[in-house]
Amino acid sequence: MKTRHRAYAYVTHGRRLLLFTQPRSPEAGIQVPAGGVEKDEDPADAALREAYEETGLSGLKMVRFLAQDTRDMRDCGTDQLQYRWFYHVKCIAAPPETWSHGEFAEDGTVVHPFDYFWADIPEGLPKLVANYDDMIPQLLESFENPD
Repeated sequence: MKTRHRAYAYVTHGRRLLLFTQPRSPEAGIQVPAGGVEKDEDPADAALREAYEETGLSGLKMVRFLAQDTRDMRDCGTDQLQYRWFYHVKCIAAPPETWSHGEFAEDGTVVHPFDYFWADIPEGLPKLVANYDDMIPQLLESFENPD
């Protein structure tokens, strides 16, 4: 089984969590910004990098590490074991309510468009794909016990 290291950013603004869908791939479900951890990259740096790249937002601030887990992704159709790190990232700037952004090719065309929206935590949260929401209790604790 192939292994991957991935970092997840729970981006918040107030008591709302940033979520997105992929209009070209609705089967991908509802997600949070996340991506691969590059060789010799700190997972916290990867989470913040992915949050900036995927959302196009400015004014993001790392708050804290929430948790780490390992997940077998075969139930999602991928023969892969993921080592996952979850982080709380705060949006300091005033974000839009909804917007589209995505991953770009080198020529500037959008390869994977993402449609972003905010959900109230915890009562407004929909079910996220691939257990992306497993660390919501730790995120709630981060709100209750700020550094």
